[in-house]
Amino acid sequence: MQWLVLGMILFLGVHSVRIVADDWRNQTIDRVGLGAWKAVYSLVSVVGLGLIIWGYGLARQSPVVLWSPPVGTRHAASLLTLVAFVLLAAAYVPGNAIKARLGHPMVLSVKLWAFAHLLSNGTLADVLLFGGFLAWAVLDYRAARHRTPTGLRDSASDTADDAAPPAARNSSLAATMATVVVGLGAWAVFAFWAHGVLIGVRPFG
Repeated sequence: MQWLVLGMILFLGVHSVRIVADDWRNQTIDRVGLGAWKAVYSLVSVVGLGLIIWGYGLARQSPVVLWSPPVGTRHAASLLTLVAFVLLAAAYVPGNAIKARLGHPMVLSVKLWAFAHLLSNGTLADVLLFGGFLAWAVLDYRAARHRTPTGLRDSASDTADDAAPPAARNSSLAATMATVVVGLGAWAVFAFWAHGVLIGVRPFG
């Protein structure tokens, strides 16, 4: 369990710099350069993510069960993760109205993903992992909305351009439909195949 916790500290810690120390971040980038900042940021993120995956896998071998979620929560989780995949696609497909409307779809995607997995899992490792990501997403979304106008950028990307024009100016129906199709397709692949291969759990048996 300690490796999972350490991974969470590293991964969420480096992704929380803009929440708690945005001025320090900007000063550091000015001092060391954007390239050096991105290199350290990426390295810490990769190490943290690796520890999360490894630590969660170890914790699943000897789970500490806190409660047993009802079967119905699995169906709710599937629906929520479907929406989360569409929001994730909205963060990357240019010119879609979903991003224009919500402004920070990637962080909202993390919120739904984490909440969905909290609903359908009841071990201590699940609470630490998904509860931690949910808390981070709530704080990050709040900070992002205070930092930039809705529609400017998705705060989950530390390398995003703060000076980008509002997405609403370039949104189109075609891009929005493409976003939904990409999100649904990615969800289907992950739910019916990749989740079982990578996580060892098949949401639909």
